[in-house]
Amino acid sequence: MTLQQLRYLIAVAEYGSINAAAGNLYTSQSNVSAAISELERELGVEVFTRSNRGVTLTNDGTELLGYARQVVEQADLLSQRFKQKKAAGARLAVSTQHYAFSLQAFVNVVEEFRGAEFDFVLRETTTAQIIEDVSQFRSEVGVIYLDDFNKRVLRRALADARCAFCELFEADVHVFVGTGHPLAAKASVRLGDLAPYARYNFEQGTVNSFHYSEEPLAYIPCSKTIRYTDRATLTNLLTSYNGYTLSTGVLTDEMQSGIVSIPLEDAPVMRVGYIMHEERRPTELVGRYIAELERVVAANPNVEAR
Repeated sequence: MTLQQLRYLIAVAEYGSINAAAGNLYTSQSNVSAAISELERELGVEVFTRSNRGVTLTNDGTELLGYARQVVEQADLLSQRFKQKKAAGARLAVSTQHYAFSLQAFVNVVEEFRGAEFDFVLRETTTAQIIEDVSQFRSEVGVIYLDDFNKRVLRRALADARCAFCELFEADVHVFVGTGHPLAAKASVRLGDLAPYARYNFEQGTVNSFHYSEEPLAYIPCSKTIRYTDRATLTNLLTSYNGYTLSTGVLTDEMQSGIVSIPLEDAPVMRVGYIMHEERRPTELVGRYIAELERVVAANPNVEAR
């Protein structure tokens, strides 16, 4: 079985005839017909039923078409990935939960980079997607957190994905609110103090288990919840509406104006770190990014660096 045969299969299915597919592929009808026949012989199935009106997929052919599209798509992504790498020179791809310090570290690396050609990618995304990105080599490094509640489930997921977790720092859970929030002037708050207010959570997509939540204590019931997918929305909500979110307590320069971080009493410990695939060796740029993560968080009094 070859990629060429699969491409011919997809084209014939899309155009409805071998002749039309051959014309659009700029090849002969006999080449396409021979490739499809060879594929059918190799797999032992009939892919198309032929008639004077063209061809129609069989049940086996319909199933095979689905697999063929996946294989061809992955092959095209693979080709594109390494062509881009060759053209772009230096590359850094990071997948991260929605932490401002992750972005700050990334920006610092970009600003300090002096190469003429590069391809930098920052993906702020769901916990499950971060693990998949690193597992599938779409990203070289991911940033997530573990705590006593989620660590068993996430460590199992990381092991299945052949990803290793390296802790960067520990932080007690803090409450983020806007400077105009009724709780903003408090030295600390309890969970009961938060009950009247809406809780802000990042949407986790199809993997919506509490163990994959980006916010700690997500399993605690809340009657008012607002979900969103990007950090800019969170910033706007915090500064314009009296809700809250739970996070590490690390406020970067961009968050110092308009947002307050308040310690949560009797809070669990968040262990924030980066993940990498076990077979991946960190490049110089990955090393720079990790160093910047450590530098950015080291300046914050609410964390304990490892």
